Amino acid sequence: MKASQRRDTIITELRRSSEPISGGEFAKRLGVSRQVIVQDISLLRAQGYQILSTNRGYVLRKSETVERVFKVIHSEEQIRQEFAIIVDCGGRIMDEFVFHKVYGVMRGELNIHSRLDIRKYLEQIESGKSRPLMSATSGYHYHTVSADSAEVLDMIQKELAEAGFLAPLQDYEPVDFRNQASS
Repeated sequence: MKASQRRDTIITELRRSSEPISGGEFAKRLGVSRQVIVQDISLLRAQGYQILSTNRGYVLRKSETVERVFKVIHSEEQIRQEFAIIVDCGGRIMDEFVFHKVYGVMRGELNIHSRLDIRKYLEQIESGKSRPLMSATSGYHYHTVSADSAEVLDMIQKELAEAGFLAPLQDYEPVDFRNQASS
């Protein structure tokens, strides 16, 4: 079974189950180690699935929204274009953060839902002496984006890729940024 099929099976099983499913149980069912399941769960979380860990196993949080972290790179002049892609597709930009090799994760809450929010954000940046967090890491940064469905997040991902804004993760970067300390 391919890794993507295994992760699809995990999501399907979590959706069907009314009880938590342990990592050990998934490992036995899928013929892999528990560590592989832990990695799969981290990747699924990074894709926007809200999987909770309980003392009895994993459960899928039933929610009206899903989240996904996107790693992007672009110039400061392209912020408006990047944000417009996200909100025009139906996404909400919850935050911006960078993963600095020395300082770790530095995060700023944004809560941008519309082009009006984009304009207000850019006016604040332009009128102050502050710069976007992305300037600390040569343009590389991340956004947690929420939407009403995984399909909307898929569309946002496709549009960001077509615009040339998506950046690959490096080996030193954690996959699940939500569990990192923020500043």
